[in-house]
Amino acid sequence: MVKVAERRKIEDEIRNATEFMTLYRCALMEVETILKVLNEQFSRLEDYNPIETIKTRLKTPESIAEKMERRGLPFDFRLVKDEINDIAGVRVVCPFITDIYMLSERLLGREDIRLLEYKDYIKEPKKNGYRSVHLIVEVPIFLQEGKRMVKVEIQLRTIAMDFWASLDHRLSYKKEMDPAITQQLHEELIACSNESAKLDERMEAVRNAIDQRRKVRH
Repeated sequence: MVKVAERRKIEDEIRNATEFMTLYRCALMEVETILKVLNEQFSRLEDYNPIETIKTRLKTPESIAEKMERRGLPFDFRLVKDEINDIAGVRVVCPFITDIYMLSERLLGREDIRLLEYKDYIKEPKKNGYRSVHLIVEVPIFLQEGKRMVKVEIQLRTIAMDFWASLDHRLSYKKEMDPAITQQLHEELIACSNESAKLDERMEAVRNAIDQRRKVRH
């Protein structure tokens, strides 16, 4: 009962910390704007869009408390900012794998973005088949009282990776399913991940061949 009360207390503290959550909303808007500008520049200069979709999300107080509990952290509001890196999240879906690395390079090449953590789950997928590039960055938010650096998690995926991740997420929340069937579906998803990775590579090879023929004609 004590732990439940502590969890509810921190949820309320986060919910009532208006300025705290506003910082993360502003950080999401900042990163989304940077990405949209990059996409627009490529559209104008290269006649190509390296971004299919951009989705943003802000963790709820309940999700933040759940993550703290899962990581064995004390329910202390002072730890939230330092220990939870994905309160603000941006998911970028790209047509091709090379777009992911190009966008990562462009983002991290900016003087106003500070890289805290880089994880490449494309070169080294998770055991369950998950593939993506994750960046934990800090972006500056300017308030009346001065500049504040705010953490944002940026996930970059191809369309196939995003589709796979949505299925994996759906399966993860089917707790009532027979464990044997769940295990069988997880194994099938791993196989799907491998096949979709091959498809990403083949599609990119086709795209490159098309672009090469265009250059030859011009």
